[in-house]
Amino acid sequence: MKKEDKSVIIGQLTETVKKYGHFYLVDVTAMNAEATAELRKKCFDAGIKLVVVKNSLLHKALTSIENVDYSPLYDSLKGTTGVMFTEVANVPAKLLKEYKKVNPTLKAAYAEEGFYIGADQLNTLASIKSKNEVIADIVALLQSPAKNVVSALQSGANTIHGVLKTLGERPE
Repeated sequence: MKKEDKSVIIGQLTETVKKYGHFYLVDVTAMNAEATAELRKKCFDAGIKLVVVKNSLLHKALTSIENVDYSPLYDSLKGTTGVMFTEVANVPAKLLKEYKKVNPTLKAAYAEEGFYIGADQLNTLASIKSKNEVIADIVALLQSPAKNVVSALQSGANTIHGVLKTLGERPE
């Protein structure tokens, strides 16, 4: 591969890492063409961009990014590496857990500004809540006290109304 081609690929990888907030490094060595094509389709359907990369080029791309130190991931760049880029941190983990064919092994991941190294981190990654899930939880928590207040006021209003009605009907 020519040096100019490598520079273009490194630039593209750098931009892709910056564009997506989260990415997973998976070992796709044991996968044949059919299994890889099926995984690509499932990734596409889930909004994940799957790219098989040369480890040295990905290493250079990660090194060129100044905002984040990706050095914890460098030891994982061995063998055949597929990178799953996503905007929602837990989607690739859930997809990897459900994938029934030859399982691509999780090497490492960068999700929610944290590093997850090793296949044993898959359950942890799958349990991470997305931004929208966290927002929904917060809204539900905020609505709960308001609902209790409204409910108490309504029941209190009925009670007060009943008391006033009884007092109004009482002979003097």
